[in-house]
Amino acid sequence: MAEVNEVKELVVNMGPQHPATHGVLRLVLQLDGETVVKCTPHVGYLHRGIEKLGENMTYLSALPLTDRLDYIASMSNNVGYVVAVEKLFGIEAPERAKFIRTMVAEMSRISSHIIWLGTHALDIGAMTPFLYAFREREWILDLFEMLCGARLTVSYPRIGGVRNDVTQEFLDSLYRFAEEFPKRIEEYETLIDKNRIWLKRTKGIGIISKEEAINWGLTGATLRGSGVPYDVRKYAPYDAYDKVEFDIPIGENGDVYDRYRVRMAEMRQANRILKQCIEKLPEGPIMAPDAPKFTLPPKDRVLKDMESLIHHFVLITKGPMAAPEGEIYVATEVPKGELGFYFVSDGTGRPYRMRVRAPSFVHASVLPRLCEGGLVADVIANIGTIDIVLGECDR
Repeated sequence: MAEVNEVKELVVNMGPQHPATHGVLRLVLQLDGETVVKCTPHVGYLHRGIEKLGENMTYLSALPLTDRLDYIASMSNNVGYVVAVEKLFGIEAPERAKFIRTMVAEMSRISSHIIWLGTHALDIGAMTPFLYAFREREWILDLFEMLCGARLTVSYPRIGGVRNDVTQEFLDSLYRFAEEFPKRIEEYETLIDKNRIWLKRTKGIGIISKEEAINWGLTGATLRGSGVPYDVRKYAPYDAYDKVEFDIPIGENGDVYDRYRVRMAEMRQANRILKQCIEKLPEGPIMAPDAPKFTLPPKDRVLKDMESLIHHFVLITKGPMAAPEGEIYVATEVPKGELGFYFVSDGTGRPYRMRVRAPSFVHASVLPRLCEGGLVADVIANIGTIDIVLGECDR
């Protein structure tokens, strides 16, 4: 009688080139058949040294670096960065600028969630939502282009305000989007909300309790899907979030399906905030009076000779731009969770230390908890449900 070979566990590398890893994420999976026994995430394939670069640049010149963190939602990163620097310097942005920044941050939230929905559904096997999603994504990018000339990496907010004012044409176009968008969300839900394959792939998968979610440091929709109603915009309001009304959607079971439902509800709430920002937008300046020290010379001032150019350069790098000594941490609510900037200032025009608390990095660490004990197919659903971008994972 032939001997039966003992079944051994198999080690498989998923990524870093796998399209469902949402970037260059490598997962080392230890499998028993199709069951994941152990999951070990590895980041480190997209290291660009953003934090260290920021420490060698002035506070204003480091702004474009933040576009490259979560490049799907660059506007939200910009807002988070300038809010943190303003707090460090004690600068108060004008009310109009605050409303504009709140408006563009919520546009960025919708845009990011749309990309998440399309790619997450595609990973699980639904092709049509991916095609539908880019229709609205393009609409928002067109609006960004109308606002500041850029579509993806915008660098639109400024320390003390915003780069340029909004036009009535832009506001009218954005309001048309806000009027139409709820119907588009209904189309997405018609496609997948009750689809039996979607429900089989998402309900009861990747469950994490309230207590575990808090202990793992989860934030954003990944935390709220477990039933924790924490949102930085409510608990530590910035810009105009204390002047608009919105609800915090939460889940019940903490599974993939609940996190999907939370993000769908968040898009509706973001759309609600957009309308309020347009309707309540006050008149007034878009830059704080003490903010020009962070900008280039005004248009009516011509630097005619090298001496005045050098004088202006020194003014920017060493003069009024010097920050008070100390340290500060400021958090904002970006589409993927809590984005925090921690600055250590030595009293110069550059941060002595800049540390970025990126939600994707924290969320990638919870993958072993979500995946172990499940199937290989569920690994794909779990990666999508935490909505990570590797640009901010490995900074």
